[in-house]
Amino acid sequence: MKLRIAFAGFRHGHILELYELARKHKGVEVVAACEPDRATREQLAAGGAVEITHDSYDAMWDEAAFDALAVGEYYGGRGELIVRALGAGQHVIVDKPACTRLGELDRIAELASGGPLAVGCMLTMRDDGNIRALRELVRGGRIGEVHTISFSGQHPLMRGQRPEWYFQPDGQGGTINDIAIHAVDAIPWITGRRIVQVVAARAWNARVDDPDWFQDGAQMMFRLDNDGGVIGDVSYLAPDVGGYAVPQYWRLTLHGSEGIAETATIADGVMVYSGGKAERVAPAKPAAGGYFEDFLAEIGGGGKPDGLTTRAVLASSRLALLAQRAADENLRDLACE
Repeated sequence: MKLRIAFAGFRHGHILELYELARKHKGVEVVAACEPDRATREQLAAGGAVEITHDSYDAMWDEAAFDALAVGEYYGGRGELIVRALGAGQHVIVDKPACTRLGELDRIAELASGGPLAVGCMLTMRDDGNIRALRELVRGGRIGEVHTISFSGQHPLMRGQRPEWYFQPDGQGGTINDIAIHAVDAIPWITGRRIVQVVAARAWNARVDDPDWFQDGAQMMFRLDNDGGVIGDVSYLAPDVGGYAVPQYWRLTLHGSEGIAETATIADGVMVYSGGKAERVAPAKPAAGGYFEDFLAEIGGGGKPDGLTTRAVLASSRLALLAQRAADENLRDLACE
């Protein structure tokens, strides 16, 4: 029997990727698609990429029978939809970030604890060929024990093109939670090390003059379980022209006891400096849509030990929200476990 999936919200464009994956998957049937926002519905209708079946979430739940909910609503509106679906006995897969409040995440974790419901997330960094190659090198011991990591995930702001809800109260919910979740999910997966502490974090207005509900500057520091350190920058300060194509876009540098490894999602492989030589290692095969396959595998009972499981999604979401809290409340040394 096919997994019946309904879509709730399309106000962030990432969800269109998941919609296409679901439509083409032999084991999945898209049975409903709801968008309450009129302007977004009109935009989708003009593009022809999505067949909207409902303009009310209540009506969709009343009229459509589905096993899983895919959530692409604006960030601040996601938590309540996830809680509603899990409470109704439905699996959930969500664009990142899953939610914007730690209290919402606590409730999500409570509803998903112990199974059988799965919570997936569009954490696409794990699917990138360079990141997969980096993981193979690090897990294979090429640079020894990892002691420090730095990452840059700066994004272009593209004001006027980016949805206006980003700049409204309860819309985006914080730039660290918005972007850094990719890194805090990928780093333990790459290294095998746990992030155990938010040492410090800061978010501020660098170029924009919006009130504090949107801040374009965002930096943070974490401690690893071997006392190693992580420093990251996920500000919205990349240039609008070519901002996703600059070398600093999702760039990771790992220093280990026996060498250095560095890559970026747009790089031509991974540079490794160890054993007295420098070597460029080719990207691994990308796993396009791997986050969706992991979600389906967990529902089917065949999830992989290193896959993107409910447990991993909840842990990464909590890390990102704790770092956001540290920035918002000027807190230090928050334990992550």
